[in-house]
Amino acid sequence: MYQCSTVQAAKKLGLSIMTLHRYIRAKKIPVPRVQELAGVRVRVWTDQDIEAVRKLLPKIANGRKTRYQKKHSATGIQQLAKSKRKPKSQRPKAKSRKH
Repeated sequence: MYQCSTVQAAKKLGLSIMTLHRYIRAKKIPVPRVQELAGVRVRVWTDQDIEAVRKLLPKIANGRKTRYQKKHSATGIQQLAKSKRKPKSQRPKAKSRKH
């Protein structure tokens, strides 16, 4: 059974170390076994831990919007704004100015 550090696990998953720590802190991924080496607590990742995280990654929403999501949310907001407008028949008529 192969064991690796959090830095090595992040590289295998294609994530930055900060992102992996953020997911652990937010409890989006399971925390691997903690082992104490020379007075330092270290997370020990096995191949099974890394594969479990790899399966969860597509399900994790990171809060950022892609260009596609931004485009569709913007059109949704525009449609919502249009639907909140009063129909032309219910709008007050503008007064005309005569010179």
